[in-house]
Amino acid sequence: MKYKGIIFDFNGVLLWDAPLHVQAWQATALRLRGSPLNDDEFSIHVHGRTNRHILSYLRGRNFQEAELLELIQIKESMYRDLCLKNPETFVLSPGAEALLDLVSSKGIPRTIAIASEKTNLDFFIQHLGLDKWFDLPRIVFDDGALPGKPAPDMYAKAATNIGLPPYDCIVVEDAISGFQSSHTANIGHIVGLGPLETHNKLLACQGVSTVIESFEQFPRELLANA
Repeated sequence: MKYKGIIFDFNGVLLWDAPLHVQAWQATALRLRGSPLNDDEFSIHVHGRTNRHILSYLRGRNFQEAELLELIQIKESMYRDLCLKNPETFVLSPGAEALLDLVSSKGIPRTIAIASEKTNLDFFIQHLGLDKWFDLPRIVFDDGALPGKPAPDMYAKAATNIGLPPYDCIVVEDAISGFQSSHTANIGHIVGLGPLETHNKLLACQGVSTVIESFEQFPRELLANA
């Protein structure tokens, strides 16, 4: 079967920035609770989740809005500084530009569903040139209007933004919360992206049909008109 559109997760998919996020979140965890996050906590409560969820988890309660916004800005400022200090990491992932060039040249509907707030999205647009491939108003980000992943809303909204029903779309994801979100949104084909040693685990996630190590392995035959 071929699909008419494609929706990309961003962090961990188009941008392999996990070490930078880990460093920033561990510093935040030490600040808020005095102990670092373990691997299971990262998998369940960090990867693909909104800052609001992660910070509430770390503190063990919800925040007053002003305190929440201040903590988000501290963490994300730390993360953005790390991005600029690590230019070898702060680049689009292997094969991403070639695939984006292809879908753009073929007019294949495409967008991003990102768990970050607008400040980080604007940072990525500025430094990674995302406006070369994406219609910026169609990008779905955490503006507080929709429940974050694993709720289906972000991927359902992304499909709507590119004018397609979810079942006509491919999603490329790397996080459990993103797999749950896209599956519940009735996305037609879910591609899991991760290192080879994680592929059996990714394939065991509900809804995942294809696994790749990078966009260099992306099965272009899944896309109509590619």
